[in-house]
Amino acid sequence: MSGKLQKVAYRPVGLVLGLGAGAIAGFVFKEIWKLAAGDDDAPTPTDEDRGWGEILAAAALQGAIFATVRALVDRGGAVGVRKMTGKWPD
Repeated sequence: MSGKLQKVAYRPVGLVLGLGAGAIAGFVFKEIWKLAAGDDDAPTPTDEDRGWGEILAAAALQGAIFATVRALVDRGGAVGVRKMTGKWPD
């Protein structure tokens, strides 16, 4: 398979993996927030009743979780493509 064709073929797979990663990361964040803060709802930036520290801590934790899950899913997808096609996706 040519490089361009392989890139186009992997694009929908990457999109589905990205959506799945977002869903998994959201679930993981909610569960970790419950354990860490003892609160079912993480603060949002516009939550008037929450302080800066809590809002920034939640944002940092959420970003770290999303980046980690996305990296795991992207890397796993690339490894899977290489196993199936013999080539690393671009």
